[in-house]
Amino acid sequence: MPRKPLAAARSAWKTYASASKVVRISTRVPWNFHQPRENEAPRFDGWRDVERFIRMVGEEGLDVIVRPGPYICAEWSNGGLPSWLTGRDVAIRSSDPAFTSAVGRWFDELVPRIAALQTGEGGPVVAVQVENEFGSFGDDHAYLRWNRQALSQRGIRELLFTADGPTELMLDGGTLPGTLAAITLGSQPDAARQLLATRRPDEPFVVAEFWNGWFDHWGKRHHVRGVDSAVRTLRGIIADGGSVSIYMAHGGTNFGLWAGANEHERRLQPIVTSYDSDAPIAEDGSLTAKFFAVREALGARGPLRSPERMPTLPPTRVPLAHRADLLAGLRAVPAPIPTLRAPRPASFERLGLDAGMVLHTAHPRIPAGEHRLVLTDVRDRALVFADGTLLGVADPAEPELPIHGTGDAVRLEVLVENLDRVNYGPGIGGHKGLLGPVLVDRRIVQGWDSTPVALQEWSATELANAVSAGPATTHAGFAIATFDVGTPADTFLALPGSNRGLVWINGFLLGRYWEIGPQVTLYCPAPLLRAGENTVTVLELERLGGALELRDRPELGPPEEYIEEFE
Repeated sequence: MPRKPLAAARSAWKTYASASKVVRISTRVPWNFHQPRENEAPRFDGWRDVERFIRMVGEEGLDVIVRPGPYICAEWSNGGLPSWLTGRDVAIRSSDPAFTSAVGRWFDELVPRIAALQTGEGGPVVAVQVENEFGSFGDDHAYLRWNRQALSQRGIRELLFTADGPTELMLDGGTLPGTLAAITLGSQPDAARQLLATRRPDEPFVVAEFWNGWFDHWGKRHHVRGVDSAVRTLRGIIADGGSVSIYMAHGGTNFGLWAGANEHERRLQPIVTSYDSDAPIAEDGSLTAKFFAVREALGARGPLRSPERMPTLPPTRVPLAHRADLLAGLRAVPAPIPTLRAPRPASFERLGLDAGMVLHTAHPRIPAGEHRLVLTDVRDRALVFADGTLLGVADPAEPELPIHGTGDAVRLEVLVENLDRVNYGPGIGGHKGLLGPVLVDRRIVQGWDSTPVALQEWSATELANAVSAGPATTHAGFAIATFDVGTPADTFLALPGSNRGLVWINGFLLGRYWEIGPQVTLYCPAPLLRAGENTVTVLELERLGGALELRDRPELGPPEEYIEEFE
């Protein structure tokens, strides 16, 4: 059966766009989430069950647009590409056979699952995207054609489309003849409409992403967008029958260590755990003032099918009990692979580690007196210890620490943390860890043991091993707090006085916290709690506070108005 001709697809899209009761859910599929290791088959069970999700959306009477990538951006770690692939000498997002052959194997697993749920098969899938915003990355049209053909050959018959920013440069790189060209934007829809009309005069105006909010970086302010500004741009999109996907319509959470990052002037900008994005429907499902304004602009008149806010637990404060020091707790958990001994430190990629930390140990002899310890290329942040004593924190901006020698060998330990992988731009696929030599003055330290710490993969048993590695004698490490719940409900966790680390609830890794903000609270949805006793485990890297707070409102930080504009 041939793929639906473009003329018929255009007509179908116009029908969808003009039908006021047709609502679509647009979803992406992160490859690295489904297949974190190359030698293991992709998983589609549990919270990776994309087919169940698509069916559930269809059962609610909604259409589905699937964006399978393989690159998805989405402020997701590495843009959804697995680090076991990007860690190689391969030209990612290109027609390099080393890349397309790997993508082809992934598509063999994923695409038939989507194809079976197309409208032609009685399912809700009405459209599938070819790659994602490719024009802001490259101009390898052979790769784009390969991607389109790979989808068709594996059974996609519904509408195929590309989506790119509204500039000549991006449309030159990211569009294909014979394939609907959609736009992504946060402002100036009229200019985007005119630009598309000069190139695709017979195609409908489709905005695959309208950014009515924005994401946040650690150490910056919480991005918001005013209701009037968002609705004014939305009305400009839907004028004359334009079609729009609101991004994000419902905010989310970067659970675990799946948040992405950006780079600015070669400086990493990691993204916070919350993906609320100042969306009309907030991270916790609350309906905001923006929701009601957007609803009116879209002409919705029916009754609401959900409450404006879900129930929350009453606020409370419980003590945080420090149980084990940092290094002792980490050493108590067996590594997923044996420690690698080599002349130089092993990168995350060499160890097969996507996220988490690596503990590097060496035993250099340091002459008596004061010396300079320099981490020449550390990605992204490292705690440095000499004979168990913390020397300080090193990062690309401040890679140098003082070290005192006695003439004897010291046990030098460098705990390197991956603060998120870049998800957009030329920095995608960058390696993590100690990538350059460690120097004592001008001399290279050689002979390293590198041990991966796969925090994102820890089970409840491994977490318990870390917590029980006490006693606690420092200001960092593992701590627990417990609280009782009658009927589970949403809550928001805060750690006043603590500096930086990770939080688990009943063995589930919620995500990262950091006192530099802007995010203060971590959203904990009701399904992660249970009636009776609940346990919060904290891994604090620098300074542990004394309490855990359960709050009934999120605190995402001081706001700053932000509207994305292309020039």
